Amino acid sequence: MTGKVLIVVDDPNFALALELLFARHGCEVTTVHTAEEALGRMGEIRPRLLLVDGRLPFMSGFEMCQVVRAHREWHPLGAILLTANDRQPEAAKALALGADVCLTKPFSTRALLDAARGLLGTTA
Repeated sequence: MTGKVLIVVDDPNFALALELLFARHGCEVTTVHTAEEALGRMGEIRPRLLLVDGRLPFMSGFEMCQVVRAHREWHPLGAILLTANDRQPEAAKALALGADVCLTKPFSTRALLDAARGLLGTTA
């Protein structure tokens, strides 16, 4: 699996685990801890995949997905929203606001990698 991945997670340990997972699978990874920082660096990084936590300080991952979808110059971009809430309305909200996939924590590494491969268009 290859491609640029932008991870937006405010928990340093969770961010590091995701970073190591995707780097180990051949991705070029950038990690930031706020939606504002991620949005400010989108043009520079030009990620193909966005992994964003639903709960972030100041701007939620849901709001970030909505902003990202409004900027056509950042496409093509797959977005996976990670949420701690397993209620169906939460997933529907994520998809309606621009996430391609919504995964509920705790999720399996396999489910995350399968979703990422699908969005990156890779099978390896």
